[in-house]
Amino acid sequence: MFFKRKKKPPPKKASRISVPDDFWVKCPSCGTILPNPELEANSKVCPKCSYHFRLGAYEYARLLFDRGLEREIGKELVSADPLGFPGYSDKMKKYERLYGLKDSSIAGTGRIFGRKVVGFFTDFAFLGGSMGSVFGEKFYRAVRFARRKKWPFIAVLFSGGGARMHEGIFSLMQMVKTTVGVIELERKGIPYITVLGDPTMGGVMASFAALGDVIIAEPGALIGFAGPRVIKQTIGQDLPPGFQRSEFHLKHGQVDMVVDRRQMKRTIARLLDIMESGI
Repeated sequence: MFFKRKKKPPPKKASRISVPDDFWVKCPSCGTILPNPELEANSKVCPKCSYHFRLGAYEYARLLFDRGLEREIGKELVSADPLGFPGYSDKMKKYERLYGLKDSSIAGTGRIFGRKVVGFFTDFAFLGGSMGSVFGEKFYRAVRFARRKKWPFIAVLFSGGGARMHEGIFSLMQMVKTTVGVIELERKGIPYITVLGDPTMGGVMASFAALGDVIIAEPGALIGFAGPRVIKQTIGQDLPPGFQRSEFHLKHGQVDMVVDRRQMKRTIARLLDIMESGI
């Protein structure tokens, strides 16, 4: 009598879980490998060493304002490529597809614990957060809105590109335009606070970024006009430890305070309470 041998069931295939390429992030300061969702939940601050990763403009607006930007100012503005710089228009379209931005800055209104404010945010991912004609126009339109409504003005900056070479003198003119905007805020007695992220350099720092009634820096941010490598090559000398970082500037009186991003909203709210109490 013969019995048919039962066939063994095929081995179960191990289930594969697809992990996005950007799921894991390595902290450049302490080397800790972090899951991106955990990092984002912590305002993109390393939970091990408190290193502050860069935030995009819309990301910071959502962090600082109760409901992000409620009304955007100048969203439709696009650079006219005044010099016909080779490849500039194509580059702008490429960055718009990548980051959903028409330029390196956004401006608009929001609320900080219910208080109505006007905000201006730059995005390093878009051409280094550099200044062009649209950049300056957005800033000035936001200033006019703040003056009309008498709302405080907050500028949050991640700009390492300075004045954008693709627009030549038109870019340099934005240093004057933004500075005039700050002067108009001052004349109306409207509080103006700047938050300097990593980096805040070049024409941005040489104009409106350095003119805040209160200047706040994020920890470890590189702040200045020319970078430390350029300065070292120019003067031929070694620079002090921590040169041009937030803590160095605080020690030498160039910024008023260094604030952890996770405490930024509450810190600005307290400052506005003090500044507006005398209005």
